[in-house]
Amino acid sequence: MTQQPQVSDPTTNLPTVLVVDDSRLMRRMIIAGLEAEGTIKVVGEAEDTTQARQMIKALNPDVITLDVEMPGMNGIDFLKKIMELRPMPVIMVSTLTAAGADVSLAALQIGAFDAIQKPAGREDVARFGHALREKVRLARQSRIAPRTMSSTPRRAGQPQPIKRTGPMPNFGGGQVELIAIGASTGGVRAVTQMLEPLPHQTPPIVITQHMPETFTSRFAERLNATLRHNVREATEGEVLAPGSVRIAPGGTHLKVERTNGRLVTTFDQSGPISGHKPSVDVLFNSVSTSAGASAIGVILTGMGRDGAAGLRTMRNAGATTFGQSEDSCVVYGMPKIAFELGAVSEELDLREIPHRICDFLNLGTAIKSA
Repeated sequence: MTQQPQVSDPTTNLPTVLVVDDSRLMRRMIIAGLEAEGTIKVVGEAEDTTQARQMIKALNPDVITLDVEMPGMNGIDFLKKIMELRPMPVIMVSTLTAAGADVSLAALQIGAFDAIQKPAGREDVARFGHALREKVRLARQSRIAPRTMSSTPRRAGQPQPIKRTGPMPNFGGGQVELIAIGASTGGVRAVTQMLEPLPHQTPPIVITQHMPETFTSRFAERLNATLRHNVREATEGEVLAPGSVRIAPGGTHLKVERTNGRLVTTFDQSGPISGHKPSVDVLFNSVSTSAGASAIGVILTGMGRDGAAGLRTMRNAGATTFGQSEDSCVVYGMPKIAFELGAVSEELDLREIPHRICDFLNLGTAIKSA
């Protein structure tokens, strides 16, 4: 039998969570992990989406944990309903399999706050609980946009506000050799929305998105199926070509070097930077050396500070740098630190970034007709 919903304590300011999973054992493990430190309150648990829908209305939780595979309406279909009717932070709980990665990525592109892998064994339970608590605390403070929100910028009426820190370089078109992008929490959806409007004739694009090894190749495959660009997980020693998008493999730092006048991908197997491997800082620092003023850097939504210092290095080398605005971020962490460091040439709404890039590439008409 499913535990009856608890009444949320109005006197506490603890994050409240609804746990949705058809496995009683998994619900017990998730609840134990969430409540281990007494800093998170589980207000209810549901074994299917019908119960979950009722509990969301009755309990108004701050965050939901949702199994990707559920009886009746599956987790993805339920997430779509949530994001359309009542957007709120949802953390997907998945298995460490290719199928689990595919479903989790679909959820992240729909608008799930984050995804976490179920423990593979007893030794993983403590790690799982700690990671889940961190995600819940961050999710409670996040900005979740409705799924129906268009990624196409509003061109009529007032332009979107732009925050500038100093003069912008003037490329005059044709001088940009490389676009480097870094993202973390909320980045799967942000990267997708940023790349969708870009025409195929852009300079090569390299991306470091914080995600596990199983996820990066699947992410590349999903983008390749929908974008006009050639999208793949990066490989060692590839000469970067226009119209290509290369994503850093999970567990490997991606760098770009100049060899015989050409930009080439290379890997760095050193330890994590700021707790991340791949690290955005490693990518941005390498681009500052290899491409200098002929690069564009973009830092998107994510917690922490990875990429902020690297973006400043790019800007100091003459690159144009963009940061995602607070209002359009799921988590205004990395872009905030980058802006405070003076690493960002312009901070603007996510929907405006591809248009500003095309302005610098003299591709404005191409993006409008894309």
